[in-house]
Amino acid sequence: MKTDIRNRKDIEKLVNAFYEKIKIDGVIGYLFTDVAKVNWETHLPKMYNFWENILFYTANYSGSPMAVHKDLHQKSTMTETHFHHWNKLFNETVDKLFAGPKADEIKNRASNIAQVMMYKTLA
Repeated sequence: MKTDIRNRKDIEKLVNAFYEKIKIDGVIGYLFTDVAKVNWETHLPKMYNFWENILFYTANYSGSPMAVHKDLHQKSTMTETHFHHWNKLFNETVDKLFAGPKADEIKNRASNIAQVMMYKTLA
């Protein structure tokens, strides 16, 4: 039986599983591996902090995700399809691993963030 997202360890499990999908994804994986050339050792802890802050209000994230996405868009054009696909993969990962109010909340928050990122990045 799946549990809800309860703590940082669960956030790490989610983020790790999600980015394992991303690395090999045929639609958006290249944005991370070839265009952004993500350093996973630094990126993953930032994402742990980001999502932990989003879900549990830890105030342990600092960064400028909008600037990063705008820069990425300048290097390789992103489309609505990219953002929707990211969100689909994220939701699938959450649903595979967790169930409950926090799982629902993180999916809703991710969808809202993706919409804002898409609007501001593609504008």
